[in-house]
Amino acid sequence: MGQKRDLTGSEKSKIVRYLAEGCSSLKIAKLVKRDHRTIKRFIQNSQQGRKKRVEKPRRKITAHELRKVKRAAAKMPLATSLAIFQSCNITGVPKSTRCAILRDTAKVRKAERRPPLNKTHKLKRQDWAKKYLKTDFSKVLWTDEMRVSLDGPDGWARGWIGKGQRAPVRLRRQQGGGGVLVWAGIIKGELVGPFRVEDGVKLNSQSYCQFLEDTFFKQWYRKKSASFKKNMIFMQDNAPSHASKYSTAWLARKGIKEEKLMTWPPCSPDLNPIENLWSIIKCEIYKEGKQYTSLNSVWEAVVAAARNVDGEQIKTLTESMDGRLLSVLAKKGGYIGR
Repeated sequence: MGQKRDLTGSEKSKIVRYLAEGCSSLKIAKLVKRDHRTIKRFIQNSQQGRKKRVEKPRRKITAHELRKVKRAAAKMPLATSLAIFQSCNITGVPKSTRCAILRDTAKVRKAERRPPLNKTHKLKRQDWAKKYLKTDFSKVLWTDEMRVSLDGPDGWARGWIGKGQRAPVRLRRQQGGGGVLVWAGIIKGELVGPFRVEDGVKLNSQSYCQFLEDTFFKQWYRKKSASFKKNMIFMQDNAPSHASKYSTAWLARKGIKEEKLMTWPPCSPDLNPIENLWSIIKCEIYKEGKQYTSLNSVWEAVVAAARNVDGEQIKTLTESMDGRLLSVLAKKGGYIGR
């Protein structure tokens, strides 16, 4: 049996009019040509009317209690409003009031993702900072890989919508759609690349070295002068394909060895300025929750975004290294943010 059709607006108006004329519910059902039970149910609901909402008196917060809430919010990052108020022994405050109070002094934030740093990591970060404290960072080439997907981070698909407007439709892929692996480098005020790793290629030591040969060395490095090559310091992180004996020996044959190959402390993406470049590019390609339908289209967006990053922005990133090293030493090897 199909679902019963609801009364239309015109039918409801007729029922009200017939009731005012003194017709019975049975007669109205015949006149409107609807089931008698439907008519009776409508009449009962309309006569019953809406229940008045009982306004409960809201719990007022004293100035002393407000100070306690502020202190608790500072001591309990990422705690819920209920947990904060309970720690202050303040009860009977509805959630809407708690949030309104906290909104004046706090913001809802997600926990920051940071690499795990143990005592050994911190000591190595300090030793690294001391070793390179007097380095001319304008001669350092900072490199890294970044993977970009078709949809970008989930949280970036949110934003303000005007009243009366509908949110745009967002594609939902069953298997995610894959992504593109991108390699790039920055030195002084210059961007090297970006270069795209061939789809389906897993970067092990051999494929990483072959990739550098086909892109970095053939398309950029060999065009540089002998004096530039003599002074350049090559930086890469400790990914297995980078730090392996095979890759180290291969780079040495290219002349990048000893002091020309920067040692890198473990768990230290915050010390690599190119991580900030990746953030700039991702913000551009995924702005307003943008999605892509193919790997080629997202790669083209990366190239376009990288082209829009000017030399001054890159120079600002590479010149931030002195400050980063001092921060590492001041925090005794601790995480410094980006």
